[in-house]
Amino acid sequence: MNRDLSKTESLIRELLVELGEDPDREGLAKTPARVARALEFLTSGYSKDLAGEINGAVFETGSNDMAIVRDIEVYSLCEHHMLPFFGRCHIGYVANGKVLGVSKLARIMDVFARRLQIQERLTRQIAEAVRDATGADGVGVVMECRHLCMMMRGVEKQNSVMTTSSVLGSFRRNAATRAEFMNLVK
Repeated sequence: MNRDLSKTESLIRELLVELGEDPDREGLAKTPARVARALEFLTSGYSKDLAGEINGAVFETGSNDMAIVRDIEVYSLCEHHMLPFFGRCHIGYVANGKVLGVSKLARIMDVFARRLQIQERLTRQIAEAVRDATGADGVGVVMECRHLCMMMRGVEKQNSVMTTSSVLGSFRRNAATRAEFMNLVK
């Protein structure tokens, strides 16, 4: 996606005026440009190509074991209020003769997290992308996030954590496989 940052800057400037601010005062003079660049980064997932992020890092192996990466930091923007949600993501899969370079799990997550999101969809998108990239027998993704739209406004509940999971293949079919994954990500 080719973005026009000058247009975004102009919209942010208009927003500042609408909020009752003076976009020319010292503290805000460069804010439209900073916000435009921040939004470009925070929504960069729209312009990312999943195959390009994986970059061929799928390797043949004789393994059919479970691989898990825990506590991957996740940051995204809620599509309802455009406020951040953040937390931890745990990704596991049962290899089916192919494994994925470990850093690629975090890259897959970021492709989808760097879009306007809801946590439930984000969790599912990550699971499906890992399955599709590896042909894994099963995939599990658990996310635990705090949502600023719930903490800063609305009900203002500071200690709430939303947990979502998506389990595919053997993680869904086999209770023991699912339980092993859930126990390992605690």
